[in-house]
Amino acid sequence: MRLKLFTLFLGCAGALAACGPAPTPQQQAARQHEIACLSGTLGGALIGGAIGNQFGGGSGKAILTAAGAAAGGVSGDRFAC
Repeated sequence: MRLKLFTLFLGCAGALAACGPAPTPQQQAARQHEIACLSGTLGGALIGGAIGNQFGGGSGKAILTAAGAAAGGVSGDRFAC
């Protein structure tokens, strides 16, 4: 019973959201820029973390993975934004 109510609630919420005004071209461009910045940051962090994970051993490996992820996130943000 709860699943049916939850499904009905989500369906109504989706229908109401679809009835809203269309975004302006400026809002669409701003949203696309935000998505590009976030994608660049996350992608850079993943690649940097993977590269950092290849070096060190023990706790040094964890430190280098974190440092690689941080450096990759910063680089990805600078490149994408």
